[in-house]
Amino acid sequence: MPSPRYWREVPNRYRLEGAKCADCGKVTFPARHVCPDCRSANMEAMALSRSGKVVTSTVVRTPPDDLLMESPYAVAVVETPEGARLMVQVADCDPEEVLPGMEVSLEFRLIRKEGHGGIRCYGHKAVPVV
Repeated sequence: MPSPRYWREVPNRYRLEGAKCADCGKVTFPARHVCPDCRSANMEAMALSRSGKVVTSTVVRTPPDDLLMESPYAVAVVETPEGARLMVQVADCDPEEVLPGMEVSLEFRLIRKEGHGGIRCYGHKAVPVV
C-alpha cells in the first residue's frame, strides 16, 4: 500500500505544480507555503515546464526491492526553465551517459507497483531530448 505521504504529494507529482514567491520570485518544487529565501508567505501556485537540464546525477546499482528489475538506473537533479529543481529517475538511455547539462523532457510514467494487489504509483521521469 502506498504511504500516506505519497497520497499527499499526488497533486504535485501528477500535475508537476510548484509555487512562486510573489515577493522575490523564487520557484520551488514541491509547492511550499513559505518562501525558503525571503520567508514570505505570499506564494502562488504555478505549473512547471515539462523540460529541463540535468544539474547532477548518479547511477544507482543497489536499488530498493521495488526497483530491482530496473538496476542500474540513473537518478538526476533536473532544473526547469523556471528555476525549480526536482530529483527524478532518468529513463530510456544508458545510465552512464547522463551528464550535467543534458537536455531532458519530463514525462508522466509509472514509477513502481506495490504489493500483490498491483497498486500503481505514477510520477515524472526524465527522458533525454534527442
